[in-house]
Amino acid sequence: MDVSLLGIFVTVAIAHFLALLSPGPDFVLVVKSAIKNNGKNAIGVALGIASANAVYIGLCLVGVGSILAASISVMIGLKIIGGLFLIYLAIQALRARKSSYNDLDIADPTNASYVKTAFLKEFMTGFMSGILNPKNLLFYLSLFTVVLTPEVGFAFKLALGIWMTVMVFLWDLSVIFLLSTNKVRSKFTKVAFYIDKVTGVLLGLIGFAIVKSALMKQ
Repeated sequence: MDVSLLGIFVTVAIAHFLALLSPGPDFVLVVKSAIKNNGKNAIGVALGIASANAVYIGLCLVGVGSILAASISVMIGLKIIGGLFLIYLAIQALRARKSSYNDLDIADPTNASYVKTAFLKEFMTGFMSGILNPKNLLFYLSLFTVVLTPEVGFAFKLALGIWMTVMVFLWDLSVIFLLSTNKVRSKFTKVAFYIDKVTGVLLGLIGFAIVKSALMKQ
């Protein structure tokens, strides 16, 4: 690999990793799903979030990302819809009864219908959270415009895009597996109801802040 390309890769890798370390609504959703679902179903959230990131990376690669980011109405619309979606998730979490958390460890993972439905639900939740977060678009757009200059070939940009998508998935996957181990899960299951309420409040606050900031810009 060319020295200049290696430098670009290292720069992008560090910036992307630091972004992954920054807690946001996606991270809260991953924790929430890992606590409330078994590991296999929670993977749906991670895959959904990674897929949403892949969509924005793809848009940036073909130049559509800059067009979307330049449209104030589109960005405001994304913020409002995304914020309302997080508020909806928060309400769902806060309305859940304590009795619904009693069978977290006894749901039948061999039930194909149950597994498929739960996985798809988690996938769509993760995807909607990621795709309705305009910060994801702006982050990748900034990387592709500031770091990846026109002189950098499309193949290298594509490889970086694939790498970043995989890293998003693996990062969320590591969090899920950590919280899904028997030792950790047995402890968290006892307080899953309260953890879900806390994550619900956090999602609600984040959603409210996003909607408020979007409306103030109108």
